[in-house]
Amino acid sequence: MDDLATQLPETATALPARFYVEPAMAGIDRHAIFDRGWHLLAHVSRLRAPGDHVVADCAGLPVLAVRGSDGEIRAFHNVCRHRAGPIAQCDGLGAKALRCRYHGWTYGLDGQLRSAPEMKGAVDFDVAQVRLPQLAVREWQGLVFAAVDVAAAQDFEALVAGIDARLGAGRGLERYAHHQHVAYEIACNWKAYVDNYLEGYHVPHVHPGLNRLLDYRSYRTELADWHSLQWSPLESDASLYGTGDALYYWLWPNTMLNILPDRLQTNRVLPLGVDRCRVEFDFYYPPDDSGQARARREADRAFSDEVQLEDLRICEDVQRGLASGSYVAGRLNPLRESGVHHFHELLRAAYRAAT
Repeated sequence: MDDLATQLPETATALPARFYVEPAMAGIDRHAIFDRGWHLLAHVSRLRAPGDHVVADCAGLPVLAVRGSDGEIRAFHNVCRHRAGPIAQCDGLGAKALRCRYHGWTYGLDGQLRSAPEMKGAVDFDVAQVRLPQLAVREWQGLVFAAVDVAAAQDFEALVAGIDARLGAGRGLERYAHHQHVAYEIACNWKAYVDNYLEGYHVPHVHPGLNRLLDYRSYRTELADWHSLQWSPLESDASLYGTGDALYYWLWPNTMLNILPDRLQTNRVLPLGVDRCRVEFDFYYPPDDSGQARARREADRAFSDEVQLEDLRICEDVQRGLASGSYVAGRLNPLRESGVHHFHELLRAAYRAAT
């Protein structure tokens, strides 16, 4: 419990290695953090019409988000109530119903079971009594979030408090359209990846290309109760981003919003075990299909891939160091690693509450 005591920024150390390497942490993180948090599922541009649906992973819980015939977006466990088959295995458009790929049990867009083949001989079986478990859903800035246990999750308004005002009228996220999905599997604990995201301290050393675009001396981190913002002035050629502010939002526990001029990139960090995670990126741009816009999108995706591969390599190196038995929790930089300290304090509070 000493490792979980609250620490002041000026004297703080990082979390000890055991929180990143002990096998039991995978189950603890799911119970203490992910089942009690809000998960980014999709942008509304991917759920425009009734029957449009996306599949997602909420830290081990398969989830399906679908727009119903009444226009409402709902999120369900993507687990058939028969024998746990998947209701949907990939994203889709305009489905009239949701049919399990295993034995054909079919559900309405509202999660209600409609039919179950050849079940007439099952005594006291009634399709009307079978529904897919449902998650709480919130739409904000064109983004769809869901909570596995809404009673235990933090207040959603507290999660995003202040972001609308910071973005302002001209940078609303609902105006974008989806263009590409990219995922990376990384041999590190999910927290090691979030730690890396939450500080610009490493940028001059790990990301030479990105460092040329950002003003490291002006790079700042702003903290809120349940999210943090890293921002910097940005200068790049007009064929990439142009000039403006780079805004990097992290929302507890595993959602990132990377907002550059005329570009939104979302990423979710999903645990795959104690020493592996998957990072899913989705790219969104204004609905412009001109040749110039297409060229900028290609340049953005190429540059993003370069940065992510640099992060992937350093995060895997860090995980090896954490697992080596050599590491003793080091001091945090109060100026450059305030976002990491903020994240670790939220982790400590979550672990204390779960014990």
